[in-house]
Amino acid sequence: MNQPSARTLTLSTTPTAAKWSVLLAVSFSLIIPLELIHLPAAILLGAMAAAILVAVFEGKLAVPRGPYVLAQGLIGCLVARSIGPKILVTMVQQWPLFLAVVCSVLVISTSLGVLLTRWKVLPGTTAIWGSAPGAATVMVLMSEGFGGDPRLVAFMQFLRVMLVALVASVVSQLWVTPVSAPVRVAVDWFPEVAAGPLLETIALAIGGASMGVWFEIPAGPLLIPLVAGIVLSCTHHLTLTLPPWLMAGCYALVGWAIGLRFTRKILRYAARVVSKIALSTTLLIALCGGLAWLLHRMLDIDPLTAYLATSPGGADSVAIIAASSP
Repeated sequence: MNQPSARTLTLSTTPTAAKWSVLLAVSFSLIIPLELIHLPAAILLGAMAAAILVAVFEGKLAVPRGPYVLAQGLIGCLVARSIGPKILVTMVQQWPLFLAVVCSVLVISTSLGVLLTRWKVLPGTTAIWGSAPGAATVMVLMSEGFGGDPRLVAFMQFLRVMLVALVASVVSQLWVTPVSAPVRVAVDWFPEVAAGPLLETIALAIGGASMGVWFEIPAGPLLIPLVAGIVLSCTHHLTLTLPPWLMAGCYALVGWAIGLRFTRKILRYAARVVSKIALSTTLLIALCGGLAWLLHRMLDIDPLTAYLATSPGGADSVAIIAASSP
């Protein structure tokens, strides 16, 4: 009996409204279980995977430019909010240590990216952006403005995020024996927020992102709100307010924008190089582990803190592991 070809499964003749309905349904069906197992960047990953499925089956859709640019601006504000006055003071007081650790991780990751580029494993600057540690969503957005392929960068970044989260979890169990199981606090998706600061934050995102587009700055829609947000927040002129429901929408938009650009050709190419990408990611984790060992030996920092501090990315998962470890 002949098996049905994958080519017969197509959304090419499906009405646009129905395609969006399929995308929403598949996104929810993937995001919910990922959230239940507390996977880092669950909304982004689920939305991206759903969009890839729709795109592969010829469901041609595109995220409107306006909402996508606004989503970038709000993500920039989110990054700015995480860099508060206390963190800046701590960084100034212990700047040699912060600088040494950051530079070391950057040198290691960039070197691996350059090697992958020279060996022509990936096109253009894709390998460099894909190997960049931390801020996976930011790196994906910035790569597009600097000659990288955001689809392959996303593949590299989120493979690394998942591997780092897995290894960091194992390491925390090896070095620390928790007294009790960590308690996870449920996310309040619709908290009460002050309307004024929320509207001001959205205005900053719209204005900053619009300036980034107007002046054609690479990754400007993200970077301008980020820089402006840091300045306004640290000078107490603005309280950056970003409720979870709003950021969930931003993550979904970015995930869809990335996933809808995938094609069967791109996926076949990624499948051919996945072993090399996984090997480079494993090497990056191992080298950062070596850096953690040096911190432990030279500065008498406890092993778990040293390892989590030098983990190349997955900041949310690393923060959860750090907070749940005694």
